[in-house]
Amino acid sequence: MSPRPVSPTGLRAALRAGCLRVIAERAELNHINIFPVPDGDTGTNLALTVGAIWHGLRGPAGPAAVAVLRRAAAEANDHARGNSGALFAHFLQGAVDALPPAAPLAIPQLAAAAAGGAARARAALARPREGTILSVMQAFADALAEGARAAPVEPRAGFLAAVAAAQGALRRTTTQVPELRRAGLVDAGARGFVNFLEGAAQLVETGRAALRGERPVDVPPAAIEAVAAGENRDGSHCVECTIRADPVDRAGLKAALLQLPLAGFVIEGTRQRARVHAHAAHGDALLAAAARYGAISQVRSERAPAAGARSRRVAIVTDSGADVPDDIHATHDLHVVPVRLSLGGRDCIDGVSLSPREFYDAMRTSEVVARTSQPPPGDFRRMYEHLLAHHDEVIEVSVAGNLSGALQSAGSAAARTDPRRVRVFDSGHVAGALGLMALWAAEAAQAGWTSAQILAGLERMRPRSGQFGLIRDVRYGVRGGRVPRLALPLTRLLRVCPLARNRPDGRFGMLGGMWGRSELAERFARRVARQLDPSRTYRLIVGHCDCAGEADRVRTALVAAVPRIERIWVMDAGTAIGAHAGPGSLLIGYQDYEPPAP
Repeated sequence: MSPRPVSPTGLRAALRAGCLRVIAERAELNHINIFPVPDGDTGTNLALTVGAIWHGLRGPAGPAAVAVLRRAAAEANDHARGNSGALFAHFLQGAVDALPPAAPLAIPQLAAAAAGGAARARAALARPREGTILSVMQAFADALAEGARAAPVEPRAGFLAAVAAAQGALRRTTTQVPELRRAGLVDAGARGFVNFLEGAAQLVETGRAALRGERPVDVPPAAIEAVAAGENRDGSHCVECTIRADPVDRAGLKAALLQLPLAGFVIEGTRQRARVHAHAAHGDALLAAAARYGAISQVRSERAPAAGARSRRVAIVTDSGADVPDDIHATHDLHVVPVRLSLGGRDCIDGVSLSPREFYDAMRTSEVVARTSQPPPGDFRRMYEHLLAHHDEVIEVSVAGNLSGALQSAGSAAARTDPRRVRVFDSGHVAGALGLMALWAAEAAQAGWTSAQILAGLERMRPRSGQFGLIRDVRYGVRGGRVPRLALPLTRLLRVCPLARNRPDGRFGMLGGMWGRSELAERFARRVARQLDPSRTYRLIVGHCDCAGEADRVRTALVAAVPRIERIWVMDAGTAIGAHAGPGSLLIGYQDYEPPAP
């Protein structure tokens, strides 16, 4: 007699039960996530991936079990997050592709599906490695195949035996990977896959879904620190993007990515859509390579918190409307959500898919109009979810609400994530002043301040920070519609460069003008210095719109004219402000500095 197939309703219930088990165990998975990169977000990424499956399977199961599995694979592919989520999506897609459209799901078909899924996941990795989720997937598939060969067993018995085999393979991961052996841990991605199988198995055995997770295991901090100290620095950022083409040349894309200095990557998706997840030092090279194979969208670039940052209660986030020196991001664990930018019809991600040099070159050599837009709420939400896997709370230090809709996007994302743990603060500033505010908050978080203390401190620092700007050529503001057309001929005729300063409400007002072109940078610096209290100690950020030499002269003049400077930086002004100020403009952000004492 032929083995009885799985019913569509039963498969739907089992898949949803597996999803619930992963979601319940996400804290443990984050806690044990030390390989291949100790970024502590495997549980979050898997939970977000399977959460989409759970929601996608809410409706009626339909007449075919394969259709249920296909729907689950589609949801996983559309919402896969992180390395583990991408591999899980690969497994489901490979399982679907291994089956005829109307196949019953008895043990032989389940075995074929699992074999296809394990092979698809393995092929997705640039450098497959045993002792990971791949080994557990293969053990599960092999056990199902053995059950199909041995006897026409019922799906229930064959599935439970295969889950036991996967559990055994999970235990062996501790001895197969040196980093895991030193820490005495199993692989987090493999644990998550087994969690999924165990959730389904519990439903099969008892008819009840697992809604509560186990207590997180105790991982010695020294073990995490040891692994983190030896991690590949090329994997400091988690970068993801979607490539759409008809078809996507997956082999060519994989070959191109293998040429890059990546700590590892996964490519998943369908014939016309590929999702890349990689660990890299920066995302620009990866995105440039991916763009050769189709249209890029859904870009995400998040820096993994440093090992020492894991004990901090509060994480600090801002957006790329803030000018933050490069060395600050890593040393102060400051996270940035990039602004969206449209440049002549080309949609870009500030600082991720477009560098300042490319941006200013395009503005100078063409008549394209650069337009900025705030990050959508989803960009903020993904950042908050990522950080809440590592910290108790998150504070977003936002660009002035009167200058951008980013404040509203961030607030919407906070409400959808966890409003008790994510707070959004209107800095009232932009560019260097915003960067100094965010840096101050990051220092306070490093000093161990609570979120309430940091927010109160930011209230004090807001009126003690500010921004000056010297606009070299108003044609860019005229082109973008923010400056009246009459201003262009007037400023050229009078040879005057407008001088602006931000007001208490966050908007910029005219402070006057700088006449002539001789020693413009030095005169700008001295003009700003006269606005500062010589008895106070200042931090300063000199931002330049592709005029580094003049910015250096501003710095020199400020050092000579301001008696007490705690620190001064020179950096590229972000495209968020450069789109309106234009090439050649100079900015000075200042802060009457008060160090946040421990």
